[in-house]
Formats: sequence, C-alpha cells, structure tokens
Amino acid sequence: MRLFSNAKYRFIERRNTAYAISAVVILLGIAAMLNNVVSLGSWLNYGVDFTGGSLIQVSFPEEVSTEQVRDALGGAQAPLITRFGDESEFTIRAGLAEETDIESVAADIEGQLANVFGRESFEVVRTELVGAKVGGELQEKAALAILFSFLLTLVYLAIRFELRFGLAAVIATMHDILITLGFLAAFRVEIALPTVAAILTIVGYSLNDTIIVFDRVRENMHQKGARKRDTIELIDSSINETLPRTVLTSGTTLAVLMALAILGGAVIRDFTVVLILGVVVGTYSSIFVASPALVEIQKRWGLGSHEKKPRPQPASV
Repeated sequence: MRLFSNAKYRFIERRNTAYAISAVVILLGIAAMLNNVVSLGSWLNYGVDFTGGSLIQVSFPEEVSTEQVRDALGGAQAPLITRFGDESEFTIRAGLAEETDIESVAADIEGQLANVFGRESFEVVRTELVGAKVGGELQEKAALAILFSFLLTLVYLAIRFELRFGLAAVIATMHDILITLGFLAAFRVEIALPTVAAILTIVGYSLNDTIIVFDRVRENMHQKGARKRDTIELIDSSINETLPRTVLTSGTTLAVLMALAILGGAVIRDFTVVLILGVVVGTYSSIFVASPALVEIQKRWGLGSHEKKPRPQPASV
C-alpha cells in the first residue's frame, strides 16, 4: 500500500508561511550564537577536539555528586565537569594554556581526584589529549569540508540538471546547516569531530531528498504538453508524486535514529540527536525550501524556464 498515492497538496502556495517559519528559527539560532560569544567566548561550544586540552572520563563505583568532584578539582577554579551516562560518571574538560604539557594536565587532574577520593575509588574510562594547534587546524578543515560540499553540490547539479536546480539545492542545504548550527548553539551541544560528521551526513541526506524531488520535476518538464502547464502546478505535482517515498524514507530513518538515541548510550547521543534534527529539517526543506526556491529563481531570472515564450505578433496597421 502506497501512502499519499493520490496526494494533491498545494505546497508552493504555502511558501510564504514556510519562509516566515524558517526565518524565525534561523534568527533565534543566530541570537543563541551571539549569546554564546558573550558567555563562552565562541559561537559554539567547541570541545577538546577543536580547542585543545584534555578530556578525562571517570567513573565512581559509589554515588558521587558533581559538586564533590568540582570541590576536589579546585572549586570555582575547577575545569568544566558534566555528568556522562550513569549518575556517578563524569567528563572533565580542561583547557590548554600555552606551553603546557597536555599529558601533565591529565595527570594533575587524576592526582587531585586520587588525593580526595583515593586512587582505587574511581576508574579512568578514557582520556583524550589534543594540542591547541591541532584543534585550530581541525576547526579550519571542518569549515572547509562543509564549504567544499556546497561548491561540489552546485557544480554537480548544474551539470546533472540545470544551474537553477543547483542554486535551489544549495539554498536549501544552507538553510539546513543554519538551523542545525542554531540548535547546537541554543542547547550548547559540544562540538566534536562526530558532530561535524553528523553535519556532513545531514548535507548528504538533505541533498539526496532534494535531488529525488528535482529529478521528478525534470521528468515532468520533459513530458508531452509540459510547456502548457503552470510552473507552480507542475512542481506541486512533482512533490506530491514523490511524497510517499519522502515520508517512508524519512520515517524509517527516524525510527533507526530514535532507537540509537534511546539505546545507544551517552557516547553517541549528541551525534544521533543532530542526525534526527537533520532528517526532520532536511525533509522539510526539500519540500518547503528547495522547491519554492526553484520557483523563485525561475521567476526572477528565468534560468532554464520550461514554459514556452509567446511568439511576437506582427504589428497592426
């Protein structure tokens, strides 16, 4: 049984409402980033992977509070401490000052915990050490990876379809990235390498869904009598024809991601949550952003318009 087999929704007519919703969400995300600049000193909550320093995950067999761990590491001067997984499991993130040995920072933290709780009272689950120079390079390479994905997408779609399709797809992908970054900033999700991988995965997923819709649009444009059809009606029809595939693909993907978020544990939870957001936003943008953008591009610049232009009439005497 095909879902939405006879769908005849008028998506493009609601594009102004979609524009307003997207604009509000993006502006809220930008406001969250600006707030982070004031409170954190950076747009996003960069983790050790990008700032340099040490991350130590410790587990206590007995119940221990965050305040006890913070007091053991210097009270107000203690590094950032957050719960991770179980009630008595914590991650300790210490920044890296210039000319500081990253290994000595980790050893110093372990020593302070041992002095207060005893050497046998906790277990170091993992330790990550990243130099400040490496962290800076990772920030640059992550930004370049996302930028190159946009450029290659534009080139591919311009060759595979038409320039207008490429521009519309890039606009929709930028929309998805901005909303995702706004979410990360608002909830101060730690930006680590897996988070960047999730963002790049979102780019791929969003583009895949958009290309499916655009491919059907192109097929309908080449059908007999397509030049006599209104552009908005043709694109609406294409979206409705691919709607069953869009809903089923997004639904099955979300089901798997929800299972990972619930059962996968704290280690991959941030990664999974970002992907869930990306699937929802990517599905929304392929219908309410990419397709309306295609209409706007054709209306304003006429790039690759399929509609037949009227023949000039001879002047009457």
